[in-house]
Parts: sequence; C-alpha cells; structure tokens
Amino acid sequence: MASYTTHHEEGHEHHLVPVRVYSWTLVALLVLLIVTVGAGFIPMPIWLGTVVALAIAMVKTYLVMAYFMHVKFSGKLIWLFAAAGFFWLVIMVIFAYADYITRPWEPVPGF
Repeated sequence: MASYTTHHEEGHEHHLVPVRVYSWTLVALLVLLIVTVGAGFIPMPIWLGTVVALAIAMVKTYLVMAYFMHVKFSGKLIWLFAAAGFFWLVIMVIFAYADYITRPWEPVPGF
C-alpha cells in the first residue's frame, strides 16, 4: 500500500503526491550534494568551478521548488512568480559580476 500526502488550498482540487516522490527527490538532492563537494576537489579554473557550482545549485533549487514547494502541481500564476524569482537571481548575478570585473584590482603580496 503506497503512502500519499495531500496538498489542499481553498478553491483548488486535491492532488496526491506519493511519498516515494519525496524520497527520490531527497536522494537526488543528496547525490547532487556529493557531486558539489566532489567538484570542489577537481582542479579547474575558478570561472569554470563557479559555473559548475551554480549549475548544480540551479538543479537543486528546481527540485526543491518543484516537489517540496509543490510548484510543479500549481497553476500558471505560481509558475510565473517562480520564473520571476529566477529572473531576479540572474539580474543579481549579472550585477555582481559587473561589479567584480570593473574594480581596479591591485596585486597585494600575501593577499
């Protein structure tokens, strides 16, 4: 007999999510955690390490939002707000990178 959890909001129909979905999502998140730590030990240029870490983080973020926060089972308005959050994240990363590349870096011995 499968175990289910329910999600209910006023004005919305019920949907059942099997507990195994949550279990496999947790397993995937733990595997991605191990991949993240392992990627930190692989020698690669700093920019590539950052790209790899952000890519893994985006996959983990999607899993948490889609399954644990029930965005996958929600309406289009919720998807719009989730997409707006990702868009805002991209804007913040671009501004942070623009700030980083426009600073006058002076080599300081021992720093």
